[in-house]
Amino acid sequence: MNSPKTLEFDELTAPPEWRRIEFLSDLHLSPQTPATLAALERHLQETSAEAVVLLGDIFEVWVGDDGRFDAFEAHCLAVLKAASTRLRLFFMAGNRDFLLGPAMLADCGMQTLSDPTVLCAFGQRWLLTHGDALCLADHAYQAFRSQVRAPAWQAQFLAQPLAVRRALAQQMRDGSKAQQAMQHEDLWADLDTDACIEWLKATDCNAMIHGHTHRPGEHLLAPGLSRHVLSDWDFEATPPRGDVLRLRAAGLRRIALA
Repeated sequence: MNSPKTLEFDELTAPPEWRRIEFLSDLHLSPQTPATLAALERHLQETSAEAVVLLGDIFEVWVGDDGRFDAFEAHCLAVLKAASTRLRLFFMAGNRDFLLGPAMLADCGMQTLSDPTVLCAFGQRWLLTHGDALCLADHAYQAFRSQVRAPAWQAQFLAQPLAVRRALAQQMRDGSKAQQAMQHEDLWADLDTDACIEWLKATDCNAMIHGHTHRPGEHLLAPGLSRHVLSDWDFEATPPRGDVLRLRAAGLRRIALA
C-alpha cells in the first residue's frame, strides 16, 4: 500500500450539469447470477443519475478482455454499452476484475478510474477506492495483491490460453472460498482505520466511499472524517440484497434496490 507521502491519485471533477452521482460495487456477476445482472440492467435503464461509478468486483472473475465475446460476457457488455449512451459510466478495478482492460472499457463506453480517485462534486472532495488495499491486517491477501498487480505477472497470465486462465481463476476462487469458510465472517479483515484517516488527510478529503467488505454502513473515523461502505449485490439470495449510494448537493443517501 502506498504511504500517505507517496499516495498517487487522480481527480475527477463533476461538471455543473450533474445533479446525481451513484456508486455501486461488488455485484460479482457470473453466469450463475442472472437475477443480479437483470437487476443491474433494470437499474441502469431507470436511474435518474447522470453518472454511475462502479467501484470494483462488478464481475466474479475477469481473466482478460479476449473473453468478452463469450455469451455471458457479451451480454454484460451489451448492458453496459446501452447504459453508456444515456449516462456517464466509470469503472474502478476490484480484486476480482483487475484484469478488465482498455478493449472492454472502450466497447462498454466506460471510463477507467485509478484507485484511489478523488471526486470533486457539490463543493466537497470524496475519496473513492475499492477498499482492498486498505485491509492491512490480511497480510496473505496483501502479498497476493502485490503479486497479481505486477505487470510481469499479468503479462505472463494473459499470455496463456483463455481456457487455461479460466481454470486457474477457478482454482484461486475455490482456494479463497475454502479459506473464508474456515473463518467466521466477523473475523474477516476490514479496512484499517488509521490508514483510512491517513489517506483522507493526504487527499484533503473528509469522506471515503468504498466497497469490497460486503459490510454496508457508515463509520465515523475521527471528528469530521467518515467512510461509507457499499453493499454487495445478490438478487439470487433470499431475501435479495443490493443498494446504491446516491450523491446529490444535499448529501449522500443509501437507496435499497432489493
